Amino acid sequence: MKDKYDLIIVGSGVLGTFHAYHALLKGMSVAILEKNSKPEGATVRNFGQVVPSGMDRKWQDFGKESLKIYKDIQSQFDISIRQNGTVYLASNEEEMQLIEELHEINISNDYESTVLTKEQCLAKYAGLRADYCTGGLFFPQEVTVEPSKMIHKLHQYMTQNLGLDLFMNTTVVHTEDKFSEVIAATSLGKEFTASKMIICNGSDFKILYPEIYNNSDLIVSKLQMLQTKPQNNYKLDGSILTGLTIRRYESFEECKSYQSIKAKEDPGSFEKKYGVHILFKQATDGSVILGDSHEYASAKDVDSLGFDLNMDIDNFMIEEAKKIIDLPTYEIQSRWFGMYSQCKTKDIFEHTVDENIHIITGIGGKGMTGSAGFAKHTIDKIFNT
Repeated sequence: MKDKYDLIIVGSGVLGTFHAYHALLKGMSVAILEKNSKPEGATVRNFGQVVPSGMDRKWQDFGKESLKIYKDIQSQFDISIRQNGTVYLASNEEEMQLIEELHEINISNDYESTVLTKEQCLAKYAGLRADYCTGGLFFPQEVTVEPSKMIHKLHQYMTQNLGLDLFMNTTVVHTEDKFSEVIAATSLGKEFTASKMIICNGSDFKILYPEIYNNSDLIVSKLQMLQTKPQNNYKLDGSILTGLTIRRYESFEECKSYQSIKAKEDPGSFEKKYGVHILFKQATDGSVILGDSHEYASAKDVDSLGFDLNMDIDNFMIEEAKKIIDLPTYEIQSRWFGMYSQCKTKDIFEHTVDENIHIITGIGGKGMTGSAGFAKHTIDKIFNT
């Protein structure tokens, strides 16, 4: 433990970790303080799909930078990155129109994508149903990660190679900005000092600054996901996103036909009520992760989302998934939910407390894809480099 750090990060999830990463690359001394024995939030409770293709133009730039960062680290140290691409599968002519329009936008944005015919999709993705697929849009540069492994491997790389000091089971209960330094006091009576501090964990933010938290425009989304048993002698490459995803993701909102197509949707449908869109990703053990759904509450009312799993949502997602891909088995070995916070009015929550304590959270579903690139931009801004 050093007497004083250049930067303290509160929260060891992907957003906080990549802020630490970029500060370390600039030669700074950095400590991450994490209240749990390991990250437990959205960083490990997600699909592990890194998909800049689904983001609006601003965040797609951050996502493209993230891809470079992930691949650079993977070339030095295995953090579970696999460059196996992303495909959006259209189920009808409307969705096909949207992916063709997005492809044209990608050309102008210099982001590689390829329109696939129905026959090409059926040949590329085993078990894909001919009565579902109309065509697809493929992004070859995009990657998948194993979320249960990636953050731990990244921490290992950073502590061994970049000099990160990582303190787990370290709960920050009070912070103070003395202008010449900031202090993070822990529940065990230890004090960590630094030049600057960034709080990247929503629950720590809630504890440390409850008034700011309760008056923020943060909302929390609860997502349900499932994992099949390993699929024998079956391979499904990359991230598989489908028609409901095309109708949901921000990037498609830039398409000229988007608003007219959305206007035709049934606002009372089950998928609308629970924000369902169907995703597939095969894990390294051969199992397939599928989902997901979205239920929302304001940050101060997060308990209203409950801690149970809505089996109607799970059953709906399984039945919809069966209409898309014939997997060898749809026997489920695990079910879970994740929660992430996002802003109603902004794309991320940023708040400066005094001069040297910064709250950066509420990245929403963009965390795995956008954090690496966004954090680089933020560290440059905070340290004026």
